[in-house]
Amino acid sequence: MSSRVETTTDIRFLAIVVFVVGAASLGTEIAAARLLAPYFGASTIVWANIIGVVLVALAVGYWLGGRFADRHPSLRGLCAIVMLAAVLLAFVPFAARPFLGVSIDALASIEAGAFLGSLLGVLVLVSVPVMLLGAAAPYALRLAVTDVERSGEVAGRLYAISTGGSLVGTMLAALFLIPFAGTQRTFLTFAVALGVVGSLGLGPRFLVVPALLGALTLLTVGAIKGAGDGHVLFETETPYQYARVVEHAGGERVLELNEGQAVHSVYEPGSYLTGNYWDGFLVLPFAASGPPPRRVLMLGSAAGTVARAYGHFFPGTWFDAVEIDGELTTIGRRYFDLRNPRMQTYTEDARPFLATDDRRYDVIMVDAYRQPYVPFYLVTREFFGRVREHLAVGGSVIVNVGHPEGNDDLERVVGRTMAAVFPVVRRDPIEPLNTLLTASVGPVSAASLRDARGSLPPELRRLGNEVAGEIGPRLPGGEIYTDDRAPVEWLVDLSILGYANEK
Repeated sequence: MSSRVETTTDIRFLAIVVFVVGAASLGTEIAAARLLAPYFGASTIVWANIIGVVLVALAVGYWLGGRFADRHPSLRGLCAIVMLAAVLLAFVPFAARPFLGVSIDALASIEAGAFLGSLLGVLVLVSVPVMLLGAAAPYALRLAVTDVERSGEVAGRLYAISTGGSLVGTMLAALFLIPFAGTQRTFLTFAVALGVVGSLGLGPRFLVVPALLGALTLLTVGAIKGAGDGHVLFETETPYQYARVVEHAGGERVLELNEGQAVHSVYEPGSYLTGNYWDGFLVLPFAASGPPPRRVLMLGSAAGTVARAYGHFFPGTWFDAVEIDGELTTIGRRYFDLRNPRMQTYTEDARPFLATDDRRYDVIMVDAYRQPYVPFYLVTREFFGRVREHLAVGGSVIVNVGHPEGNDDLERVVGRTMAAVFPVVRRDPIEPLNTLLTASVGPVSAASLRDARGSLPPELRRLGNEVAGEIGPRLPGGEIYTDDRAPVEWLVDLSILGYANEK
């Protein structure tokens, strides 16, 4: 059997094959991250797992593809590999859900071994089609090289075309397919493209395969995860994350993001109080200052639980709400009764917002730590230094630190880092899974909060007394995190594993 590709048409076809394969390889990597995010989050550790598995799969594919190409150098053999990769790629989003369902149960019970095992299982599902895509590259090169003297030129051209395809696949997946079509249809789109290319080399009758794969895009995606004892009112994939609204008996609504292990906003019908840590943001400012704050900044407002409460209890306070994901603000207005006539919303990341904003605030609240993973650049000395620059005289900062029950590693680090910037740091262990850290240049004390009782609305005075009884000095220990070194992902993962071992 001849190993040569003699015609210009065949050489151009090989260029098309490597371009589409390159696009599908990187597009699959981006889509795999979105597939995992609702269950495991989108930390650098999760990304490292995905990138590592993809690289290993590609490496194995390169090796196997090269060997197979030498033994069976034919265009049909290459297209058969591409077609098989297309079918398996389309299978991934449907096959992954049973694996991830196991992962939900494992994470809910903090069985870390099962959790990590399930994560590895779904990544193996992704690695198989990626390995086949890797095999296509050396196979195409073997067919394209007709003259040893020009092998370098041919190889360079195909590598350039493949890299161009990878760039297109990355941008297409991240900027268009995932935001507008969703993760499932992103996988299917790349599968259809691969199927079309494969069928062109195998013969017209194989066009039925991409046609069937295309038909799968018409299937309703449905709820990604079950809602426990509630039901899903709304779910969406935003440009940043998976988000859903779950309504429980009695009308309570909660906003869940990504893996859903933490609730990011709450709506209680007929009430502006939640019975949870959000209520602490209403009274803790009075531990540093007597009168109600005139201007408040909240970094990480989600669907606006605190903003809504401020509009009710402190109608004279101006509330600036910063949320990187504008879809959450829209969800707040639609499902969480987010109404505050003295509120301005900003769809920006917290750190860049502070870098460009020149206003000063009586209170700056930070609730942007997405559990179980935390943006490292919001836990550093430089970040809190920027926060201090935006505080008015007598102002304070309040940070919500979520953590596994009984574990205070993250709290110690955040408290120590805040203390490197502020002379006074106090803690309120308001919930078993949440601690509010408050800091200021001036005094912060339970006595100040008790003295401010007259400034609190009647509905908040009992809460003020409870919080005053909880305020204490920050926990000792921890290290100071900086922009250069802030291993917060490792800290959080180790604390989860430590909690798992105790169980």
